[in-house]
Amino acid sequence: MTTSMTNSNRDDGPNRRSDGEQTHAHILDAAMRLASIEGLGSLTIGRLARELCISKSGVFAHFRSKQRLQEETLRAAEEVFQREVLRPGLDAPEGLARLKSLCDAYLSYVERGVFPGGCFLAQVLAEFDAQTGPLHDAVASGHQTWLGLMEDQVIAAQRRNELEPALDPRQVAFELWAPLELANFLATLHRDPTLTNWGRAAVQAIITRALPGT
Repeated sequence: MTTSMTNSNRDDGPNRRSDGEQTHAHILDAAMRLASIEGLGSLTIGRLARELCISKSGVFAHFRSKQRLQEETLRAAEEVFQREVLRPGLDAPEGLARLKSLCDAYLSYVERGVFPGGCFLAQVLAEFDAQTGPLHDAVASGHQTWLGLMEDQVIAAQRRNELEPALDPRQVAFELWAPLELANFLATLHRDPTLTNWGRAAVQAIITRALPGT
């Protein structure tokens, strides 16, 4: 009997861990979808349990607190952004090509409805901009990283004489970011992914004005 129980534990232990990891990932997926619509600040263990039709204790066992649930949900959304926007965007050569690629990858991410509430990180940016605390700090840091990446590509493009060297890279990055976010909000608001084409047209117009000699 002892041998049988030991063998059972050896067989089931890794499976239980794998099942637990899969369940954790499934809960986080639901948390991201829900928070993209209702807001990260309103995400609670109880609300998530109702959404998933499981017990509150079942969700609590994975996160232990509302704060941890929200922090993990934000980190998971950042990983999605890296997978859906940054990695494909960064595949292009450094400089203007990469700058355009990043913008296009962002608009594609919105068009494909990766999150039902539009870009998750844009949603939390609007939600936490006037707040304080660790979530605000994490959101602000992520936004600075995104804008900094675009600024780096503007600088690289200027070094390669692809963009006017006299322009302020921060200003160009800001001007490119603005239509991306507006396209995201309008496409989500009107449930019309084709509105991202306005964002593409605006990005192209900004880049055209920034070309050398224009």
